[in-house]
Amino acid sequence: MMEVLVEMAIDLACQLQEDERYLALRKAQQDADDDETLQQLIGEFNIKRMAINTEETREDGERDADKLRLLNQELRDVYASIMQNEHMIAYNDAKTALDGLVGKIQAAISLAVQGQDPRMAAQESACNGDCSACGGCH
Repeated sequence: MMEVLVEMAIDLACQLQEDERYLALRKAQQDADDDETLQQLIGEFNIKRMAINTEETREDGERDADKLRLLNQELRDVYASIMQNEHMIAYNDAKTALDGLVGKIQAAISLAVQGQDPRMAAQESACNGDCSACGGCH
């Protein structure tokens, strides 16, 4: 029986790779990778993050608070530019859509393992993140 379940999971994974949400994410990833401006911004973001880390790890007497504030502001500005990039927006939207599908698949399996009806995972969730009032996961 276990081999059948593993084969079913493999079939499901293969079908997932044919789903429009998966394909949209792959395309969005490629578009983001090909966007030179976006890649430059990501590189700049990483350099700013390393500079902040370097400044934060200095001993208290050597740390320059003004420099740290400036670097943090520059980091926020670069991050905002990244998140406003059309390819990054498309990537995030596609990732959210695929994550939603994968989350429902994982929820169905979790519900089944807990002895509950896995079909409940397909229902729209009004989850607010506070599990204390929810009987669906426990």
